Amino acid sequence: MSSVELDLRRLEPGEAPRPTQLEPVGAADAVVVRGPVPALAAVLAALLRAGRTAEVPVAWEPGRDKASDGLARDLEIGTGEPRDLTLVRDDHGGVLLHHGRIEAAGGGRRSLSRRVGLQAHHDDIRVADGEITRIDVRPDWTAVDTIGVTVMTLPLRPTRQTSGRALQVASDPARIVRDGVAYPRPVNRWTWYADDRVRWRLQP
Repeated sequence: MSSVELDLRRLEPGEAPRPTQLEPVGAADAVVVRGPVPALAAVLAALLRAGRTAEVPVAWEPGRDKASDGLARDLEIGTGEPRDLTLVRDDHGGVLLHHGRIEAAGGGRRSLSRRVGLQAHHDDIRVADGEITRIDVRPDWTAVDTIGVTVMTLPLRPTRQTSGRALQVASDPARIVRDGVAYPRPVNRWTWYADDRVRWRLQP
């Protein structure tokens, strides 16, 4: 049995593993990954591309950051038996484990002072239509094939929260952040969805 161990604990905040670091994953029979949430997400994305998420058990030794602590609690790392879990993915080849964000593209002003025009549907519910500050997306690990969506129209105003399987967005140029790592270019369309056809195997 070919087991691959990846030590990615030196990743900087907002940094994803390099493709060369992930090359052994596609042919592995088991993977142990050490590092922050983007390290685990990158491993699962590599297994997804290889069509092997259901076959290859993945053990994770979390990093020492807030996001890793939160996801480790959600996944109950260190407890229980191996289990098959929901995989939240996007239409650009990535996966989402802890927190995704959609906001206005561009730098300069602080993110909460920028606004982006978009239309968003969470399943069959229109959750946004016009200018907003941002959308936050989180996999719901207490449910099956479910993501939670929070729409912030204006800072310090009440947000709109919904629960469902898929979020589809058409927008002005928007910045996407997946588990702390920014997508390399602005987008006009984006979909996150809990894929009910795909599972990944956690080795706790």
